[in-house]
Amino acid sequence: MEERLKEISARSGEIEMLLTRPEIISDNSRFKSLQKEYSHLAPVVEKYREQERILRELSDTNELLKTERDEDMRGMLRAEIDELEQRLEAVEGELMVLLLPKDPNSGKNIILEIRAGTGGDEAALFAADLFRMYSRFIDARGWKLEFIDANPTGIGGYKEVIFAVSGADAYDNLKFESGVHRVQRIPCTESGGRIHTSAVTVSVLPEAEESEVVIDPNDLRIDVYRSTGHGGQSVNTTDSAVRITHIPSGMVVTCQDEKSQLKNKAKALKVLRARLLEKMEEERLSKEAQTKRSQVGSGDRSERIRTYNFPQSRVTDHRIGLTLHALDTFLEGELDEMIESLKKYEVENRLKTGVI
Repeated sequence: MEERLKEISARSGEIEMLLTRPEIISDNSRFKSLQKEYSHLAPVVEKYREQERILRELSDTNELLKTERDEDMRGMLRAEIDELEQRLEAVEGELMVLLLPKDPNSGKNIILEIRAGTGGDEAALFAADLFRMYSRFIDARGWKLEFIDANPTGIGGYKEVIFAVSGADAYDNLKFESGVHRVQRIPCTESGGRIHTSAVTVSVLPEAEESEVVIDPNDLRIDVYRSTGHGGQSVNTTDSAVRITHIPSGMVVTCQDEKSQLKNKAKALKVLRARLLEKMEEERLSKEAQTKRSQVGSGDRSERIRTYNFPQSRVTDHRIGLTLHALDTFLEGELDEMIESLKKYEVENRLKTGVI
């Protein structure tokens, strides 16, 4: 670990010098790439320097203890050594976590898709509740939410809603949301007061760079039609809505949120690239089934990950066995406790199993 830390520290210093050079500053792509690398290395370098400071203090204090004759002073020095050793152990643990290989999608923006599953209108209403929950969480984090497409129902629900989230750690925080979300409650349409169980599927897709997923234009069939949703005066008057079919995979993406056909096409292509990237990732993980089973954030959309029980005002994450008796605030977007617990579980599991 020591050699790896020295390499990272040296590389950080090298990048710091490169970022001051005029030829690097003028090359926008290179400059951004180096800035991103530097920001990833910075927390490791800072923690490494803290470790070195503690080691120096430990060495100096041990030297003082060797020559000190006063028993009261010796007692104080021993107490200081104990405290420094505890701090050192904590810092070394933090460094081990920081040195874990990063998720290749870390730091990416995401496409988040919510779809009503079993439960009919009640599932669609709960899909709308989840959309509102995520919207509030995203807003509290200061991220940007960009609506892409939706299939609303007549009673305020969504059969499907798709939106993009832009934020420095959007993927890192929301990747655990992929899967089946189950709700248990009495529907507003239920006159007998019986509890129904419905399900909604959430999919979190990291945005794909054009270089990551190359799409042959000849593989696309693009249809335009008149928008039927919200969008102001252009709705039902211009052919601004776009439907893109990726012929090799059969994937179909639609977008009609923007008044501009070009903007809708760009959004639809963004979703298509994300879905194709997910397909590539699923194929890779299928070859590493054991690895996939051991990762809490694998993104398996067939897995029931969470239950929202309204009569008991509780939300339970089945992957980590955590139950919060604060369903109301959770649905208001206060997801931090759950997300931090999932992150901690993932790190502990990776440290224990050595899974990347």
